[in-house]
Amino acid sequence: MNTSDYGPFLLPDFGKSILLLAAATGIGTIFDTLGFSESNIITIYILGVLINSILTTSRICSLFSSVASVLVFNFFFTEPRFTLNAYNSGYPATFLIMFIASLITGNLAAKLKQHTQQFAYTAYRTRVMFDCNQALQKAEGKDEIITITARQLVRLLGRDIVFYMKTNDKPLVPHSFPVGEAMMDDSCLSVNEQAVAAWVFKNNKRAGASTNILSNAKCLYLATRIGSHVYGVVGIALCGDSLTPEETSMLLSLLGECAMALENEKTAREKQAAAVLAKNEQLRANMLRSISHDLRTPLTSISGNANLLLANGAQMEWEKRKPIYNDIYEDSLWLIRLVENLLTVTRIEDGSTSLQMKPELMEEIIAEALRHADRNSKEHVILVKDADTAFAKMDARLMVQVVINLINNAVKYTPAGSHITIQTYIKNKQVITEVSDDGPGIPDAEKPHVFDMFYTSSTKITDSHRGIGLGLALCKSIIHLHGGTISVKDNLPQGTIFQFTLPAWEVHLHE
Repeated sequence: MNTSDYGPFLLPDFGKSILLLAAATGIGTIFDTLGFSESNIITIYILGVLINSILTTSRICSLFSSVASVLVFNFFFTEPRFTLNAYNSGYPATFLIMFIASLITGNLAAKLKQHTQQFAYTAYRTRVMFDCNQALQKAEGKDEIITITARQLVRLLGRDIVFYMKTNDKPLVPHSFPVGEAMMDDSCLSVNEQAVAAWVFKNNKRAGASTNILSNAKCLYLATRIGSHVYGVVGIALCGDSLTPEETSMLLSLLGECAMALENEKTAREKQAAAVLAKNEQLRANMLRSISHDLRTPLTSISGNANLLLANGAQMEWEKRKPIYNDIYEDSLWLIRLVENLLTVTRIEDGSTSLQMKPELMEEIIAEALRHADRNSKEHVILVKDADTAFAKMDARLMVQVVINLINNAVKYTPAGSHITIQTYIKNKQVITEVSDDGPGIPDAEKPHVFDMFYTSSTKITDSHRGIGLGLALCKSIIHLHGGTISVKDNLPQGTIFQFTLPAWEVHLHE
């Protein structure tokens, strides 16, 4: 056993040893006065050595207490009293046994204390690892993963931590995590320190303080990695010290957990990007397929009618030419609405739509939409009920398009002569607008899908254009952009109600 095993010889521990020795002597004096045997007094000193080993941190104090107990017992309780001589020939053996017993007792108590401390530290490390693992499983994004790991390292090591992350082709970016509220030493973030971190990131090896590579650094730098792939570099401020083997083991375990979390985050991000790409590709394919199919009918009609007019228009009477002109006009309007919906959907999907939000009166939005509704709406009975003075903050152009789509949808899927009712009211600080009809309605199985893009109802429609299923999907996207909701339900006893809500805008009148 070398001297380092005894730990530092601390003055407070030495004072505790003196006090315990004095207390044992006082109790021994009382026992001697009461006529107790010397073996009882020896037990008191051995008990004092045991207590001393528990209360002090230095093993030198235990050795000192063992030796001093023998000498004090000899001085105070053996004949001749108050000297270190002993008349009885059996005393040397007694002193030796007493010393050995005291020494063994003290060492056993010290080892037990050390083992208890090790068990406590092991339990603490296990709790730190468990907390870190649980937190990393719930982390979202690289920044949160880095923050959780760094704070656990600060908690475990009690040292300042610097975490360097690589973002695309940019240089390593340091993120500092000091102990407590104190500011981190600027020397740990110097250009030289960042150069060491960059070397570790490039070479995938530890370097810095307490190593043989770039050892002049203030911090010890280790790569956060899985195999040969390095996600970042962790710097631990050592300030001339070094990590214990237990701390190093715990550090490597936490970095492994961090690297695994970063790997999972990367995989999840790549899967999400792949899913978005696949969805966009499917969306693009569906759009092209639907457009190519549904554009064929109006374009063929326009082309055929135009060719007929070119060939025979001069010889045809006005009454025969008028419906041909009307068909060309209706087909062109349908194509214009389709293109408007496509452009709006594209802008919303790619995030380029810029909302011009202003307080608008919903009654004016409905009136404007009716002026641009499908010409076939004249074949229906459209009723606008007296509405509340309902203001909502909205992009008027987009909201007019929503109401037009809902009206045209009701016109398209109900027979001529059907009643279409538009009503607006305020409830629970929401502006609620309902477009209802008394047509054949929508089957319950189709209701969950009517707002899906490219979904078209199986309900028989009144004209030759079936549509490509963009209108209601566009309504849903626009309403959600405004922070509202849209839904469909039955209009009892017959028909359908489309309802959308917008946050109400309170009008403040200043008198």
